Amino acid sequence: MPVGIEAWVTQIPPITRAWLALSVATSLAVQCQLVTPLQLYFSFKAAFTNAQPWRMVTTFFYFGSISLDFVFHLFFFMRYSRMLEESSFANRKADYFWLLLLSSVMLLAMSPLFNLPFLSSSLAFVPIYMWSRRHPSTPISLFGLFTISAPYLPLALVVFSWVISGTWKAAAGDLIGCAVGHVGWFLRDVWPREMVGGYSVLTEAPDGLRRLFGDL
Repeated sequence: MPVGIEAWVTQIPPITRAWLALSVATSLAVQCQLVTPLQLYFSFKAAFTNAQPWRMVTTFFYFGSISLDFVFHLFFFMRYSRMLEESSFANRKADYFWLLLLSSVMLLAMSPLFNLPFLSSSLAFVPIYMWSRRHPSTPISLFGLFTISAPYLPLALVVFSWVISGTWKAAAGDLIGCAVGHVGWFLRDVWPREMVGGYSVLTEAPDGLRRLFGDL
């Protein structure tokens, strides 16, 4: 029977666990000088003109060097991604992966507009935002200092990120993640309820992906 850290890791749902493992491994690889951030960042020129397509993936797993900001983003993304996957996407691994994949495509398209070479924290705010909108009456205690309702959580974390990093660019990346999260929430929760469109390929994973994840 797994104990300690092994038991904790095995309790994390699969999509969040894989995302967490790849993020930690990427930062450790940079810390050990196996790779450099210059090999990981995304730009259209590097990814397409220079034929380095891996940058479209690695940009989402590098949260920076191991620091307070790294721990801050990793902790909150893991916490709320896990809660979202265990509740709204329970037994729906393919749908959660599809949400993150479509969000990643949106962030890659927006990256040149805001000069964001790394999109890990932006993507991390997508599940944070969606969880907060799906639990509007839940009180959240931030660091034991004060309590807010869940819909204000993303904005509060953006402010904390700004304070910790000391630069507006980090906060800008988080805000863009909130914007993409809002689109995902609108398509899944508002559009089917208020409009005539119903669910579509933008809100539910294709059958092929569901079979791949064993959801069918």
